[in-house]
Amino acid sequence: MSFMITGDEPAWGTRARGDEGTAAARPLTPRAIHRAAVESGGLAFALPPVVFVAIPIAFAWISDPGPWAALVTVAMLVYGLLFVYCTGIGLYPQPVRLAWFTACTALLLALIPILGENVLYMVMFQAMTHVLLLPWRWALPTMVAMGLAVFVIALVLGVYIAAGLAGMGMLMSWGIGYGIRQQVLQEELEAAESRNAVLAVAAERERIGRDLHDLVGHSLTSLTISAQLARRLLESDPDAAREQLEHIETTVRQTLSDVRATASGMQHVRAATEIASARTVLATVGIQAVVPTALPPLSDDRAELFGYVIREGVTNMVRHSRASRASITVAEDAVSIADDGVGIPEGAARSGLRGLEARVAVAGGRLETTSDEQGTRVTATMGPVT
Repeated sequence: MSFMITGDEPAWGTRARGDEGTAAARPLTPRAIHRAAVESGGLAFALPPVVFVAIPIAFAWISDPGPWAALVTVAMLVYGLLFVYCTGIGLYPQPVRLAWFTACTALLLALIPILGENVLYMVMFQAMTHVLLLPWRWALPTMVAMGLAVFVIALVLGVYIAAGLAGMGMLMSWGIGYGIRQQVLQEELEAAESRNAVLAVAAERERIGRDLHDLVGHSLTSLTISAQLARRLLESDPDAAREQLEHIETTVRQTLSDVRATASGMQHVRAATEIASARTVLATVGIQAVVPTALPPLSDDRAELFGYVIREGVTNMVRHSRASRASITVAEDAVSIADDGVGIPEGAARSGLRGLEARVAVAGGRLETTSDEQGTRVTATMGPVT
């Protein structure tokens, strides 16, 4: 199961940005933009780099102090302000982000006649505005193209510090953009898992409803027919009526027993129950499952243990695997759950599997887990059937 980031994902994660309605409702005022920058968590990281705007300002005052240097100072401070609050604008809808990016770019281009080659020192800031304001599919190629162009121009002009800043800006911007993209992806995955959990619960309720309908519906129909027949035979053929009443009593007892057995199966873990549940849950999240249609003879203890193994394997599969296919196999002495997903991430917590391993070990078996980029397999193997 995989999820893709669209070309219109927000520059910052949805937790800070909120839904589309929240983003669109943000007023475009200085106070609201500042509040958004604080909410984004990026304001504290944007402030330190802005001190580098002092480089072009210093060159301006050194080379020609006066009105021209004052103009450079004002323009650079305005650009620095626009850059710092890119973090807040990143929480606004895409049209606002594009307009802010256009303003930053236009101001930088307007500085070329004023700063000359010194404008090359601004490449790091402009690279970051790409990843903060543009969708990732636009930001990466345009940022790299701009960085390489400035790098080459700076080398040709002999402005080696600007060339170094261009390279550093590309690396830093790529890192920031990649981190933002991963945050968005993680939040998309969490939202999808939450939706899948709700769907799985709904599907399980529907399955239980079907089972109870099939179980009770047939019995009630039979009881209704027998009661009607007994009423008609009560005076004309009391013996036949008595037989129908006995049939009603037997049917009621059997139905009550079946309902209790069904409720017990819902409350207690059993391999057969977990396989039936797994079939529904995996289908709900889009995983094609191959499960056994019949089980070998299993003792109650082993059926319960295998049920826990199946439950843990399927739970991990739904939450983490991003698989498209899965299989469950059950033998008298072993149960295995496999998928073709991305595997268990290195260093990920395996508390569920560790608890399951201890449970299997207490029962006299062993749990083996193999995982790589081609999928995961969890197998519990027991001793000979006694």
